[in-house]
Amino acid sequence: MTAVFVHGVPETGRLWDPLRRHLKAESLALNLPGFSTPRPAGFGATMDDYVHWLSGELSGISGPVDLVGHDWGALLVARVAMQDFLTLRSWAMDVASILHPDYVWHDQAQLWQTSGAGEQWAQTMRGNTTVASAALTAAGVPAEDASSMVAQFDATMAGCILDLYRSATPNPYAHWGGDLTRTAAPGLVIQPLRDPYDDQINSQKVAERLGAHVECLPAQSHWWMLSAPEESAAALLRFWKTVDMDS
Repeated sequence: MTAVFVHGVPETGRLWDPLRRHLKAESLALNLPGFSTPRPAGFGATMDDYVHWLSGELSGISGPVDLVGHDWGALLVARVAMQDFLTLRSWAMDVASILHPDYVWHDQAQLWQTSGAGEQWAQTMRGNTTVASAALTAAGVPAEDASSMVAQFDATMAGCILDLYRSATPNPYAHWGGDLTRTAAPGLVIQPLRDPYDDQINSQKVAERLGAHVECLPAQSHWWMLSAPEESAAALLRFWKTVDMDS
């Protein structure tokens, strides 16, 4: 099997490097279009565009896939699992509460969704690396990783972030909620209990709708794969072991 990792915002596939070093499995980390990769001509960078792209990437991988997503990558992973037109061995995600019907986007996301304000944010972040690094560190990114993220942030990524969030109003459930049901492949919802962007109760409800197991990381926050890569890898390995036993 191959473990395939999908990052979120404002990240690249390098996000997963520390965790992947602790896996005894073949793995790869994708870069979303526009995130340290070119934005394809005509690519709208909407939530559905990214799902279509991810489906295409996965269809080119031979053998069973264990799909893992974080942040926006988590939502894309869940959507692929819900659609069930690709054969997955398993899937795993965090921030599951974002798929709850009552979800309200956080303040930063609402800024990105606001015409003018989002563009001003992008200009500020690109023009002042100190401010950008401090903002990421304040949000919970380890300092060294925050500097790396800022170095990867460019106009292409900024434009894709704005287009992605503006395609997801009022929330993802409004677009994908009709398909929120038990998936054919076994799933895992990871709950870092200190994640300010997630809600444990609503995350649990979404996990139940998807028929997914839940793994709590009590001391971790949004960037759990950076702050505790060995613990996070162990959680995934435990889940994959149950998949092996059930298959």
